Amino acid sequence: MRKVTTSRFGELEIEEKRIVHFKNGIPAFEEEHEFVILPYDEESPYYFMQSLKTPDLAFLLTVPFLFFPNYTFEVDDDSIKELDIKDQDKISYYALVTIPNFSIRYMTANLLAPIILNTDNMQAKQLVLEKTNYTTKERLFPEPKKEAK
Repeated sequence: MRKVTTSRFGELEIEEKRIVHFKNGIPAFEEEHEFVILPYDEESPYYFMQSLKTPDLAFLLTVPFLFFPNYTFEVDDDSIKELDIKDQDKISYYALVTIPNFSIRYMTANLLAPIILNTDNMQAKQLVLEKTNYTTKERLFPEPKKEAK
């Protein structure tokens, strides 16, 4: 068990097998290599990815397929090799979530750069997709379409 102090959750005891390892960090946070993914609560589709190095660094995540059932992409061969993926069923996928101006109604998910986690070895990376129409700000709750009069 590893003791970690966080600003959001206080002191946590984390089992080593739950620690997510980002070999190269994540874009803009290249020095951050270890995180733990914590559920927001049991009923929620959201998670926090808490840094084990920086107490006040935590990202909000969701499983993108819950909000975007048609979301598809391929994990490139280099990433499969880098994460030592041997079984596609052992991959967990997450999207970083942003809440602009603390307005849940306008929450967005980064579908351009999903987080891919090999749950067999807890190796992860943020994969920046190429040749895609996905963006870093896909609305979780789109505005209802107005009916034409």
